[in-house]
Amino acid sequence: MASGGSAIRGSRVGAGPMGEQDHGHHAERIAVSYWDALGNETVRYFAANLPADEIPTTIDSPSSGLPAGRDRANPPAVAKTEPYKTHLAYVKERRTDEEAAQLLEEALKQLRIRRGKIPADS
Repeated sequence: MASGGSAIRGSRVGAGPMGEQDHGHHAERIAVSYWDALGNETVRYFAANLPADEIPTTIDSPSSGLPAGRDRANPPAVAKTEPYKTHLAYVKERRTDEEAAQLLEEALKQLRIRRGKIPADS
């Protein structure tokens, strides 16, 4: 029968004399609830000695992907996503040739004023 290493069967590799409480796993904690816009609750745990201003007021909710806040009555609003615009929608938004020429002329005039080519009062 082949065996490797010196670990006793069933024991954790690397386990020493320190218990979990020495690692901080049993430190005193407080539970903070967060609610997202869909009403999902997420509970996060923080160290009890953490100052209140270091506990975040909003987090990302893993259950919905929306932001979640600590105030249950007023959760953050659902993020508004813009619908995808097709190329045709952008073409319809374009200005007319007259408007484009006027905008170009105004931009060139402002550039000339900044460079000092023409006086600002003209």
